[in-house]
Amino acid sequence: MAVFRCFKFLCLVAIFNEVVQTQATNANASLPVVIWHGMGDSCCNPLSMGSIKNMVEDLIPGVYVKSLMIGSNVLSDMMNGFLMNANDQVTDVCKQLAADPKLQGGYNSMGFSQGGQFLRAVAQRCPTPRMHNLISFGGQHQGVFGFPRCPGENSTICNYVRDLLNLGAYNDFVQSFLCQAEYWHDPLNEELYRNKSVFLADINQENVVIPAYKANLQKLNRLVLVKFGKDTMVDPKESEWFGFYKPGQSKVKYKLEESPLYTQDKLGLKAMNEAGKIKFLESPTDHLQFTDEFFKSNILQYLK
Repeated sequence: MAVFRCFKFLCLVAIFNEVVQTQATNANASLPVVIWHGMGDSCCNPLSMGSIKNMVEDLIPGVYVKSLMIGSNVLSDMMNGFLMNANDQVTDVCKQLAADPKLQGGYNSMGFSQGGQFLRAVAQRCPTPRMHNLISFGGQHQGVFGFPRCPGENSTICNYVRDLLNLGAYNDFVQSFLCQAEYWHDPLNEELYRNKSVFLADINQENVVIPAYKANLQKLNRLVLVKFGKDTMVDPKESEWFGFYKPGQSKVKYKLEESPLYTQDKLGLKAMNEAGKIKFLESPTDHLQFTDEFFKSNILQYLK
C-alpha cells in the first residue's frame, strides 16, 4: 500500500510539473501571425507570401502563421484581389479568423500593399479575436489617385482594371466589385469620393463616424506603417503614412498630422500617435522591395 501511495504521489508531481511547464511555454510563446497579400498576389506564392511565411517561421520557431486565402484556391485568391468587393473580402477574413482555434488568444498581423488597409478594416470592424499589432507594408490608407504600375504576371486583368477605372471609379457598378476603385481617392472631387466610395470613405470615417471603429483601432498595441521611399506603384506614396494630396489639386501633399482624420481624431490616430503607438518606418526601395535585414532590424520585434 505504501508503494502504491508513493507511486501515486510521484505521478501527481509529474503531472503538476508538466502543467507548469506547459503554462510557462504558452506564456512565453509568440502570438500567431496573420498575413494578407496585395493586389496581383496570392496567399501561397513561393516568391512572395510563401517566402515571408517561411522567414517568419524560421525567425520565430514554433509560431503559427496564417497566410490568408480569399477563395477556394490560389487562382481565385489572386483574382479576388482585383474583382471582389473589399467589404466582402473583409467579412470573409473576419469569419476565417473567428473560426480558427489557434487565433482565439489574439494575433499580430502584416498587410502587404492593399492588404494593409484591408487588415486595418478588420481591426476596426472585427475586434474578436484581438489584433495586437498591425504592420502595414505600403498600405494605401488614404487611397490612391493613379494606377501607374500593376503587379503580377497577368497583363490582361491589369488592362481590364485600368479600363474600369477609366470608365469611372465611382460608377455604382464599378464600385460594387472592383476593389481598387473602392479605395480610389480623387482629390479633385472630394465630395464625389466621400459620397461614392463604398470602402475607404467608410473605414476613414469620411461621412458617418462610427465610435466602434475608433475604439477598436485604439486597442492595437502598435500600428506600424512602412513607406517605400522609391515607390513607383502607389500614387501618392505618402498615403502609406496616411498622407495625401491637398483637396482641389494633385501636386501639393499633406501629412497625417495635417489631415482632418487626425485633427478631428476620427479614428483615434492622434491619441495613438501621442501615446507612441504609431511607428513610421521607411524602406529606401520600391514597392514591397524590403530586404531581410530591414525586416529583422525593424519588423521582427513587433511579432515576438
